[in-house]
Order: sequence, then C-alpha cells, then structure tokens
Amino acid sequence: MVQPKHDPPRGVLRAADSAAGFAHARYWPSPDLAPFVEHYWTVEWDLDRPCVRETLPHPVVHIVLEDDRATLTGPTTRRFTAKLQGRGRVFGIKFHPGGFRPFASGPVSAYADRTIDLGRVFGEAAEELAPRALASADHRATIVELEAFLRAREAHIDATAASMTRIAACMAAERDITRIEQVAQRFGIGLRSLQRQFRDYVGVSPKWVIQRYRLHEAPARIDAGGDVDWAALALDLGYADQAHLIRDFKRIVGCTPAQYARAAMR
Repeated sequence: MVQPKHDPPRGVLRAADSAAGFAHARYWPSPDLAPFVEHYWTVEWDLDRPCVRETLPHPVVHIVLEDDRATLTGPTTRRFTAKLQGRGRVFGIKFHPGGFRPFASGPVSAYADRTIDLGRVFGEAAEELAPRALASADHRATIVELEAFLRAREAHIDATAASMTRIAACMAAERDITRIEQVAQRFGIGLRSLQRQFRDYVGVSPKWVIQRYRLHEAPARIDAGGDVDWAALALDLGYADQAHLIRDFKRIVGCTPAQYARAAMR
C-alpha cells in the first residue's frame, strides 16, 4: 500500500509561502524499490494568478512526467525555478543519491545539469509511460504504473550504490560534516576513490554535496523565523567567514541572506 511521506521537504525556498490552488504531496516507495527511490512526488495547481516555486539543488536524479512527456533530469548544480500558471500536474520519481546508477549504462555525471527525454535512456518502453501513468488522477494508480516500469528494468542494487546512498544521507543529516576528509575517515575510503565513486554513482563531487547540504540550512533558518547570527551560522556550516557564506548564498539562491529575509517578512 502506498504511504504518504510527511517529513518536511528539504531545500524548498520560501517554504512558508503557500498559494491557493497549489498542492504538493510525496509518497514512500515499495520496500523492493526503497534502495533506489527516495520518494515519489507530485505538484498540482489550479491558480488564479501565476506562482513561482524554487528549490535548491540536490545530488539526485529525477524522472518527471508532465502532460504526455517523460523526462530524466540529472543532478543539477543550479536552483530550480518554475513559473506555474493556470492548471497543471507534474509527477516525479526522486532517486537516492547513487540510486539511479543501477538503471544507467554509464556514469551519472553524464546527466549532470541536463534534462533529456526518458526514451533516450530506456528506449521505446519509456514512450508511453507518461500518458499511461497520468491517465488516472489517483496518485496511487500513478505510482503503481511507475513502480511497474522500474521493476521491468530489472536493476540490482550493488554495494557501491548502497554505500553512496548511506554516505550522502550522512552528509545531509550531520551538520558537523564540512570536509570530505571527515567522510573518508568515517567510512574508511580513500579520497580519490570517494571522489571517483561520487562522480560515477551520484554525478557530482562529494565536496559539492557537502557544501549544498550545508547551504540548505541557511534559508531554512530564515523561513523558521527569528533573528539569525550570520557570522556564527557561517562558521557552523563550515564557511571560512560570513562573506563566504553570503557569496555562496547569493550565487545559489539568487539574492543575499538579508534580501531573502526581508522578502520572507512581507
């Protein structure tokens, strides 16, 4: 049975904002697909006026269904921005870091910062996935179709894929991890092997993953409300100083922390 996922989403900018007519839901995968898939997600909207939704980059692969098209989006190094208007629906599969590699014929880095038709990865089998999976408005029926598609690929999780998922989860959860040397020591793996395996299985470098997960915490602190000591937070997140955090925040989020905070108060 499909179970909803209720933990707060990570990396959503201005998470407190909500528009009338906008809905977002996530669901756990079935146990046999849990080593590969983090969750299924859907966004549906019926809006009187346009709405902009933004998320920070994650080191993951998504399969995305919209209208009659299925695409694959690799790990992205930029924030994702979507302008929603009118009425629409998108459904997706979010893989674990490393979780898509068993389905791929080559390194996941080949898909970084790219969105391609799913048929280019899986051939004719992917061409009817979107219209078939989205034929029903029932989320569970859609997930049944998606899981059948994944199972038909007969992917098998391997030790490296499982290791990459565990390491990335540790990077996300433990704020005191700010350097790849800490990861290498924690998991007993050489730095070069760690970097090579991340490029192959995750698609980006382990240093990048650490930096992005730490940056996710900065807008989340603002969205939570209250004053933020940016100098202390910069050190807490592993930045050399406050200026370094501000530069990184502006480059990824698109504005300074102070500008983001002022917008959140409106």
